[in-house]
Amino acid sequence: MKRREFAQLALLGAVPAAWSLGAQADSGYVTLKQPASVLAPKGQVEVVQFFSYGCSHCKNFDPMFEAWQKTAAKDVSVRLVHVGFNKNFEPLQRIYYALESLGQVPALHAKVFKAFQEQKKRLDQPDVLFPWVAEQGLDRAKFEAAYQSFSVATQIRQAVQLQDQYQVEGTPAIGIAGRYYTDGSMAGGFEQMVQITNRLIEQERKRG
Repeated sequence: MKRREFAQLALLGAVPAAWSLGAQADSGYVTLKQPASVLAPKGQVEVVQFFSYGCSHCKNFDPMFEAWQKTAAKDVSVRLVHVGFNKNFEPLQRIYYALESLGQVPALHAKVFKAFQEQKKRLDQPDVLFPWVAEQGLDRAKFEAAYQSFSVATQIRQAVQLQDQYQVEGTPAIGIAGRYYTDGSMAGGFEQMVQITNRLIEQERKRG
């Protein structure tokens, strides 16, 4: 979903002045002028998926990306980053990073998408979110503490910094090795995003 599309929803986003679209058409990706931060250790190729719980395209892409991740080679390091195009995104970012800190992303990631988008539960509001979390079997007090923690706030700041380094224009999007960026619009579809990611991973292996 493009940032401008979020303006039609509760989560508002500004239209960026980022890429030259003419340069994107041929390759389906762009090479960053300045490398982005990478957390993966040397010898690993980092793949970052940028997403938002408020993005319907992200919900649809998630099963495909999860299936791809399960088949990724051992030298591929994968992480998810919840975008924050403005402060309205912060409650959803807090959900993701709180779940991550508790090791609950595998169990509840897809359920958050479904509850927020299909069931129209306002999980961006704590008085709705916290009882819902308890219904899923999580310790409510532990989740609330994580949700409100300094470490989650730090992760949110780091997520915004990384999305800016990659100049994320829409979601879902993928950053590869701190050097390359692609999204659905640029690549021409979800399958093409995955194909481009695989190609760029192999390209990075050859670079050493």
